[in-house]
Amino acid sequence: MSTENLKQTEAILKLKELAEDIKFALMATDLQAKPAHVIPMTTKEVDEDGNIWFLSDKNSTHNQNILTEGFAHLFYSKGTSMEFLSVYGQASIVTEPAIIEKLYNKADDVWFEGVNDPNISAIKISPLQSHYWDTKNGIITTLFNLGLNIITGEKRDLGAQGELHI
Repeated sequence: MSTENLKQTEAILKLKELAEDIKFALMATDLQAKPAHVIPMTTKEVDEDGNIWFLSDKNSTHNQNILTEGFAHLFYSKGTSMEFLSVYGQASIVTEPAIIEKLYNKADDVWFEGVNDPNISAIKISPLQSHYWDTKNGIITTLFNLGLNIITGEKRDLGAQGELHI
Protein backbone atom coordinates (compact mmCIF):
# COMPACT_ATOMS: atom_id res chain seq x y z
CA MET A 1 0.00 0.00 0.00
CA SER A 2 1.45 3.31 -1.04
CA THR A 3 1.45 6.41 1.13
CA GLU A 4 -0.31 9.45 -0.30
CA ASN A 5 -0.49 12.30 2.21
CA LEU A 6 -2.91 14.91 0.92
CA LYS A 7 -3.11 18.64 1.69
CA GLN A 8 -5.73 21.40 1.53
CA THR A 9 -8.13 20.96 -1.40
CA GLU A 10 -7.08 17.37 -2.21
CA ALA A 11 -7.42 16.42 1.47
CA ILE A 12 -10.90 17.97 1.72
CA LEU A 13 -12.01 16.20 -1.47
CA LYS A 14 -10.77 12.81 -0.19
CA LEU A 15 -12.41 13.39 3.21
CA LYS A 16 -15.68 14.37 1.51
CA GLU A 17 -15.51 11.38 -0.86
CA LEU A 18 -14.99 8.84 1.90
CA ALA A 19 -17.22 10.32 4.63
CA GLU A 20 -20.18 10.95 2.34
CA ASP A 21 -19.81 7.62 0.53
CA ILE A 22 -19.45 5.53 3.68
CA LYS A 23 -22.11 7.73 5.34
CA PHE A 24 -22.16 6.09 8.78
CA ALA A 25 -19.54 6.76 11.43
CA LEU A 26 -18.91 5.70 14.98
CA MET A 27 -18.52 8.91 16.98
CA ALA A 28 -16.49 8.73 20.17
CA THR A 29 -16.88 11.48 22.77
CA ASP A 30 -15.75 11.77 26.40
CA LEU A 31 -12.37 10.67 25.10
CA GLN A 32 -10.70 10.75 28.52
CA ALA A 33 -13.07 8.10 29.87
CA LYS A 34 -12.33 4.39 29.64
CA PRO A 35 -14.26 3.41 27.67
CA ALA A 36 -15.14 6.52 25.67
CA HIS A 37 -18.80 7.11 24.81
CA VAL A 38 -19.35 5.72 21.27
CA ILE A 39 -22.47 5.96 19.12
CA PRO A 40 -23.32 5.47 15.43
CA MET A 41 -24.08 8.67 13.53
CA THR A 42 -25.16 9.53 9.99
CA THR A 43 -22.99 12.02 8.15
CA LYS A 44 -25.17 14.80 6.78
CA GLU A 45 -22.46 16.57 4.77
CA VAL A 46 -18.83 17.56 4.51
CA ASP A 47 -18.68 21.27 3.73
CA GLU A 48 -16.19 23.16 1.55
CA ASP A 49 -13.90 23.73 4.55
CA GLY A 50 -13.77 20.02 5.43
CA ASN A 51 -16.11 20.27 8.44
CA ILE A 52 -18.23 17.16 8.98
CA TRP A 53 -21.86 17.72 10.01
CA PHE A 54 -24.38 15.57 11.89
CA LEU A 55 -27.81 16.12 13.48
CA SER A 56 -28.36 15.21 17.11
CA ASP A 57 -30.64 15.63 20.12
CA LYS A 58 -29.60 18.58 22.30
CA ASN A 59 -30.07 16.44 25.42
CA SER A 60 -28.01 13.45 24.28
CA THR A 61 -25.00 12.17 26.17
CA HIS A 62 -22.69 12.84 23.23
CA ASN A 63 -23.90 16.46 22.97
CA GLN A 64 -23.22 16.93 26.68
CA ASN A 65 -19.76 15.38 26.26
CA ILE A 66 -19.00 17.73 23.37
CA LEU A 67 -20.11 20.75 25.42
CA THR A 68 -17.81 19.62 28.25
CA GLU A 69 -14.78 18.39 26.32
CA GLY A 70 -15.02 19.94 22.83
CA PHE A 71 -13.50 17.03 20.88
CA ALA A 72 -14.69 13.90 19.07
CA HIS A 73 -13.14 11.03 17.16
CA LEU A 74 -14.93 9.59 14.12
CA PHE A 75 -14.37 6.13 12.65
CA TYR A 76 -15.68 5.26 9.18
CA SER A 77 -15.50 1.75 7.75
CA LYS A 78 -16.75 0.30 4.48
CA GLY A 79 -15.41 -3.24 4.51
CA THR A 80 -16.98 -4.23 1.18
CA SER A 81 -14.70 -1.81 -0.64
CA MET A 82 -11.90 -1.72 1.95
CA GLU A 83 -12.26 2.03 2.64
CA PHE A 84 -11.52 3.41 6.10
CA LEU A 85 -11.28 6.87 7.62
CA SER A 86 -10.32 8.11 11.08
CA VAL A 87 -11.00 11.76 11.98
CA TYR A 88 -10.11 13.43 15.27
CA GLY A 89 -11.43 16.96 15.58
CA GLN A 90 -12.77 19.96 17.41
CA ALA A 91 -16.46 19.37 18.05
CA SER A 92 -19.14 21.98 18.57
CA ILE A 93 -22.92 22.13 18.94
CA VAL A 94 -24.74 24.42 16.51
CA THR A 95 -28.40 25.45 16.91
CA GLU A 96 -28.78 27.94 14.05
CA PRO A 97 -32.13 27.17 12.33
CA ALA A 98 -30.74 27.81 8.82
CA ILE A 99 -28.01 25.17 9.29
CA ILE A 100 -30.41 22.63 10.78
CA GLU A 101 -32.86 23.22 7.92
CA LYS A 102 -30.05 22.73 5.37
CA LEU A 103 -29.00 19.41 6.93
CA TYR A 104 -32.48 18.04 7.68
CA ASN A 105 -34.30 15.62 5.40
CA LYS A 106 -37.48 13.55 5.64
CA ALA A 107 -35.61 10.48 6.98
CA ASP A 108 -34.73 12.51 10.08
CA ASP A 109 -38.41 12.41 11.10
CA VAL A 110 -37.58 9.02 12.65
CA TRP A 111 -35.53 10.84 15.31
CA PHE A 112 -37.13 14.29 15.49
CA GLU A 113 -40.55 15.93 15.39
CA GLY A 114 -39.69 17.76 12.17
CA VAL A 115 -37.13 20.40 11.33
CA ASN A 116 -38.52 22.74 14.03
CA ASP A 117 -38.17 20.21 16.85
CA PRO A 118 -36.87 22.24 19.84
CA ASN A 119 -34.49 19.40 20.77
CA ILE A 120 -32.64 19.24 17.46
CA SER A 121 -29.07 20.46 17.09
CA ALA A 122 -26.24 20.08 14.62
CA ILE A 123 -22.79 18.76 15.48
CA LYS A 124 -19.85 20.24 13.60
CA ILE A 125 -16.55 18.36 13.58
CA SER A 126 -13.57 20.41 12.38
CA PRO A 127 -10.79 17.89 11.60
CA LEU A 128 -7.49 18.29 13.44
CA GLN A 129 -6.00 14.95 12.43
CA SER A 130 -7.28 12.56 9.76
CA HIS A 131 -6.01 9.33 8.22
CA TYR A 132 -7.47 7.26 5.41
CA TRP A 133 -7.01 3.80 3.88
CA ASP A 134 -8.43 3.33 0.39
CA THR A 135 -7.80 0.24 -1.72
CA LYS A 136 -9.42 1.93 -4.75
CA ASN A 137 -10.29 -1.44 -6.32
CA GLY A 138 -12.57 -3.14 -3.80
CA ILE A 139 -12.07 -6.18 -1.65
CA ILE A 140 -11.95 -8.89 -4.37
CA THR A 141 -9.22 -7.20 -6.42
CA THR A 142 -7.29 -6.26 -3.29
CA LEU A 143 -7.36 -9.82 -1.94
CA PHE A 144 -6.37 -11.17 -5.38
CA ASN A 145 -3.41 -8.75 -5.58
CA LEU A 146 -2.43 -9.56 -1.99
CA GLY A 147 -2.41 -13.27 -2.88
CA LEU A 148 -0.27 -12.60 -5.96
CA ASN A 149 2.12 -10.54 -3.83
CA ILE A 150 2.51 -13.48 -1.44
CA ILE A 151 2.91 -16.10 -4.19
CA THR A 152 5.17 -14.17 -6.58
CA GLY A 153 6.94 -11.77 -4.25
CA GLU A 154 5.96 -9.03 -6.70
CA LYS A 155 4.63 -5.83 -5.17
CA ARG A 156 1.25 -5.06 -6.73
CA ASP A 157 -0.53 -1.85 -5.74
CA LEU A 158 -2.97 -2.54 -2.92
CA GLY A 159 -4.18 1.06 -2.72
CA ALA A 160 -3.24 4.14 -0.79
CA GLN A 161 -3.22 5.35 2.78
CA GLY A 162 -2.13 8.61 4.30
CA GLU A 163 -2.72 11.71 6.36
CA LEU A 164 -5.27 14.32 5.34
CA HIS A 165 -3.91 17.78 6.19
CA ILE A 166 -6.85 20.16 6.08
